[in-house]
Amino acid sequence: LEELFMSHLPIDTDRNAVPIRLFQSDFLEFFTHISPLTIIVLWLPIAVLLIVYAVMTAPSSAFPTFIPLGFLIGLFLWTFAEYTLHRFLFHYKPRTPRQERIFFLFHGIHHAQPQVKTRLVMPLPVSVPMGALFFGLFYTIVGVLFKAPGWVAPLMSGFLIGYLVYDLTHYATHHFPMRSGYGKFIKRYHMQHHYKDPDTRFGVSSPIWDWLFRTQGVE
Repeated sequence: LEELFMSHLPIDTDRNAVPIRLFQSDFLEFFTHISPLTIIVLWLPIAVLLIVYAVMTAPSSAFPTFIPLGFLIGLFLWTFAEYTLHRFLFHYKPRTPRQERIFFLFHGIHHAQPQVKTRLVMPLPVSVPMGALFFGLFYTIVGVLFKAPGWVAPLMSGFLIGYLVYDLTHYATHHFPMRSGYGKFIKRYHMQHHYKDPDTRFGVSSPIWDWLFRTQGVE
């Protein structure tokens, strides 16, 4: 297990490979697999409802320009969250056998078997608490500290759409041809993260923060 995690290099690249079992319990094992359709069905309606709520509760005296602006800021904030989570949390270097187990479950399993379809988007036991955490951060910082509660919903909506773009882009890079344009570029970029140097190219939907922090690797 230690060698699998520390190398972050694949041991099985077959799309039809039997997924590594992570738990003896069938109940727990069930939650380690997820379809990309699941995250669309869950998070897209929430993102839309947040925008609807923002519009319905906005002051009627003027056009609420803060709503599209907040949405775009939330979208931008996701790109930074995507980079920092992937670089510092998912690729955290464990120091104990217990940490090795936890982080292998978290992300190492994907690097060990990068083509397993049901482990390409974030499972709900991870994404739901993380979504609640970020909503709490937005509410505390923007709604309470900056006394701008109207901004929280559009910020969170943009953040969730950014997350969906990230997870669906991630799925596409592993299973869609993407033979031209930006799709071709980002697929090759992410494959280099998996098969060339797992300690670089942490951006999945965008390389912008890799360029800024010089973690884009070398050709």
